[in-house]
Amino acid sequence: MEAVLGFIDFILNLGPSIIMPIIIFIMAVIFQVQIGKALRAGLTVGIGFIGIDLVIGLMGETLGPAAEAMVSNLNINLTVLDTGWPTAAAAAFSATTILPWIFGLGILLNILLIITKFTKTLNIDMWNYWQFIFGAAFIYAATNNFILSIILGLVTLVITLKLADLTAPKVQEFFGLPGVSLPHMQTMAWAPIGMVLDKFLDKIPGLNKLKADPDKIQKQYGILGEPLFIGTVLGALIGALAYFPQIIGGEFENGISQLLTTAITLGAVMLIFPRMVRLLMEGLLPISDGAKKFLNKKLPGRELLIGLDVATVVGNPSVVATGLLLVPITLILAVLLSFTGINQLLPFTDLAVLPFFAVWAVVWSRGNIVRGILIGSFFMAGILLIATFIAPLQTQLADAASFNIPEGTSLISSLGGGSFLLSWLLMLPFINGTEWTIGLIIGVIILVAVTILSYIYFFIPKLRQKEFKKGKDSEIQKEDIL
Repeated sequence: MEAVLGFIDFILNLGPSIIMPIIIFIMAVIFQVQIGKALRAGLTVGIGFIGIDLVIGLMGETLGPAAEAMVSNLNINLTVLDTGWPTAAAAAFSATTILPWIFGLGILLNILLIITKFTKTLNIDMWNYWQFIFGAAFIYAATNNFILSIILGLVTLVITLKLADLTAPKVQEFFGLPGVSLPHMQTMAWAPIGMVLDKFLDKIPGLNKLKADPDKIQKQYGILGEPLFIGTVLGALIGALAYFPQIIGGEFENGISQLLTTAITLGAVMLIFPRMVRLLMEGLLPISDGAKKFLNKKLPGRELLIGLDVATVVGNPSVVATGLLLVPITLILAVLLSFTGINQLLPFTDLAVLPFFAVWAVVWSRGNIVRGILIGSFFMAGILLIATFIAPLQTQLADAASFNIPEGTSLISSLGGGSFLLSWLLMLPFINGTEWTIGLIIGVIILVAVTILSYIYFFIPKLRQKEFKKGKDSEIQKEDIL
């Protein structure tokens, strides 16, 4: 068992920039892509991920101090500290009781589901298996039931793969990623809610005719509407909210310097991010083409989707812009929801990764930033609620992982942890409770109700389409026989 754990830990610690090239190369060889092309594809994907990591790191280094300054300006005093998604990942890697089962059974289950045609998505995003492990780990911490936590952890994997299948056409259309799906559990669970909320916004007069995607903005405002300028303006806005007290409080030069640095850096992120994603796609295209040819030859009529990290699409200008605008909105929501008892999390570290949570807020409306902000605000309210709810569990897991909890802090959690909607929903019926307040009870009821209705609304039409297609195929077969 120690040898197995050591091997899994070694793989996970390599990170996507090393794991992905190896996996891409192996898959390309299996799909009979020429060795030279396979090697180039793997290396290109690895370099693409390194580029994406660099841009995300740059964004984090800029937004981190700005977020800290905004928190200070708002004088927010909440009891749960946001220590970021790395805390959850570290807890997952340290959950030795859960880790080998979810990792090993998860991969085998994915292959079995492809063979049985239940799913078309082959999840090659091995590093992000930590999400399924963490979800199962906090269910185990809440219920102390090992078998239940493994079962529910694998259920989240199955639902995530199915959602990835169903949303793949939208991913391919909107982001221009042929043959790709996004089985990223933290974000994928919010996709049905985003679709339903977008349908609801379609019914609102005025808002349903508003065009606010980057292409429309650029056509209307010319060069001022380009992603570079949008990023710079948003950076200046965040910089002003963060450093305005310094500017008027006697530290004018330092405040202006910080504001301008934030503006230019986020402008650079908006410009560079899509280029890194294009580099990644350059490496993925050979394996996508190879997979299609291989399946058409060996299994005619079958489709295989390559499951990737949502980081591959975060560079979309609409996603980045919406994510940046959600930074101050999330801080305001944290304060407002604290008065109701729904939230006790002090957003901080994970504010730098809000574009990840904005993906399914903008996709359904084809990049409409205004709609993205409205839908994303609902997402963030739900994430704050869940992050507060699981704070005792995440603190317990962090203690077990020997994470150094900051002095003066009794509870930690994260926006990343709060995004585990599926794990949280599946856990609710099996726990004895938490520190409930009227506001928290109402918030949980609303979030659960909206989620269940969204999933029903999302899945039923898809199932009907499949039944209709089967019916049509049967009719065609009857006609052929006759």
